[in-house]
Amino acid sequence: MELGRLEYLQALVTEFQVTDSTEAKEQVLANLANFAYDPSNYEYLRQLQVLDLFLDMLTEDNETLVEFAMGGLCNLCLDKTNKEYILEANGVEPIINCLSSSNEETVVSAVTTLMFLTTPRSRAQTTALPVVECMLRFSLSSNTRLSNLASIFLQDYCSPPQVEEARNLSKHTAVGIPLPKD
Repeated sequence: MELGRLEYLQALVTEFQVTDSTEAKEQVLANLANFAYDPSNYEYLRQLQVLDLFLDMLTEDNETLVEFAMGGLCNLCLDKTNKEYILEANGVEPIINCLSSSNEETVVSAVTTLMFLTTPRSRAQTTALPVVECMLRFSLSSNTRLSNLASIFLQDYCSPPQVEEARNLSKHTAVGIPLPKD
């Protein structure tokens, strides 16, 4: 049974790599993101380098591929080994870049992933000033999911001086990351 699972996941990865169909790539990436939810698949997904695939897809122009890749990373990063891999692979920066997506699901997954990736060692990067400024903007959003998630991020992952510095900086700028579409 376990060998069958690995073979099936390998077939999905191979299909993603060889197909020219955008729709097929989207479907396969959605399936891989769903399999990333199950801890019994973590070792197989690492072996098949699916974490790298998800990280690579974060810079694609296709918003659907970015959404599914971000969702897959969000599902995987609660695992300590996966978290360390993402951090070592410089995955925080492309995840932060997903905060500017117009796709709500991508943004929600990016915020959640940054929470899950925050460790004493990564905190300086996951709660950098531009991220805190972005979370302040999101906390004012009419989108309840995003507003609540950003508020939790600010409360649980940022220090009061970080939030205050971001508030003061935000008062002096007119440029910001756009909110995702509802």
